[in-house]
Amino acid sequence: MKNKRLYRAAAALLAVGMTAVLAGCGSTAEVESTAENADTSATAETATAESADNSAYDYLADFSYSDGFDENGYLKGVTAADYVTLPDDYAAITIDAALGEVSDEDVSAFIEQNYLSNFATTEQVTDRAAADGDTVNIDYVGTVDGVEFDGGSTQGQGTNLTLGSGAYIPGFEEQIVGHTPGETFDVKVTFPEEYTEELAGKDAVFETTLNYINETVTPELTDDWVAENLAEATPFTDVATLNAYAQRQVAFNNQCNDVYAALRDKATFSDTLPEEALEYYRNNFRYEIYSMAQSYGVSMNDVAQGNGYDTVEDFVTAAESLVEAQLQQALLLQAVAEKSGLQCDTETLNAEFSNYAGTNLDAWVALYGENFNKNQLLTSMVMQNLIDQVQYE
Repeated sequence: MKNKRLYRAAAALLAVGMTAVLAGCGSTAEVESTAENADTSATAETATAESADNSAYDYLADFSYSDGFDENGYLKGVTAADYVTLPDDYAAITIDAALGEVSDEDVSAFIEQNYLSNFATTEQVTDRAAADGDTVNIDYVGTVDGVEFDGGSTQGQGTNLTLGSGAYIPGFEEQIVGHTPGETFDVKVTFPEEYTEELAGKDAVFETTLNYINETVTPELTDDWVAENLAEATPFTDVATLNAYAQRQVAFNNQCNDVYAALRDKATFSDTLPEEALEYYRNNFRYEIYSMAQSYGVSMNDVAQGNGYDTVEDFVTAAESLVEAQLQQALLLQAVAEKSGLQCDTETLNAEFSNYAGTNLDAWVALYGENFNKNQLLTSMVMQNLIDQVQYE
């Protein structure tokens, strides 16, 4: 099946399934420590020792995301036209006209989500009534028939609750709405029938004190704020430059997947893919496993087993379709670059990276190396050129 979605940030996208690692390793340890499994403990210890031996992957300590690319951002040693055939009209792409429309609200939302929210602060508000959707801090003591029950009190420590979230017993949150910080009042509820046996179906009273309302305060977007907070790490010097970037980025994000899907439909791939490039993407995946193992002080096999695979290579084999999809995307976009004469040399990287990425280059080179960032920028340049040529319907 063709993958028609444009992958972004290739290095991170290969890290699939990693969130299960710690839970998987922990549950295995618990099972092996139980008395009923005592007669297999020696085998378990041996398996653990074997899983800790990942010396075959020591080379990953020197892995760089830039290993797979050359000085122009192309796959190293690969001519994409040998593996991808594009028709002469590959750039003749038609998409929904609505995808090309960007409103002022879209721009504002992008800036708030990606920039202003990073500088937001929380204030404790005490001079207004709580409303649905507010996050409040409360204390309570719960009683049934006048007797406190286990787990029914905050013990004066305070707890945060978003009103309307449905996190508490039905009817609890609604009764906080309209009260003002400093008030103490009774919240009367009935525990659901499917609750714990001790409390199911019983009426309860929670003596509740509303301490304060947590209110998120987003900074005002002004030229001075941009200069003070963004200019050092980004190319933005004022609101106008930030708005212009946001408008371009929203338009790009809205259109790139549809444009890529249309391009993918026009392409024909050879039956074989370049093996060295495939191995680079496999090593990319192995490096994600290696990094996870290093972060949590476990072996790479522990990471694989936490995701349901016996060995690292079983995990890598299971990811082969993703590896191939990543390489096919890189080949397809490089084929377009080859046809249009686009490259990303060091001069282009230095001149254009911040315009496309909205951030300065140095930190990204430190993380991923220069050639990987050249490839990422080349990908964006190819897609932008295609978007600039689309027809709308």
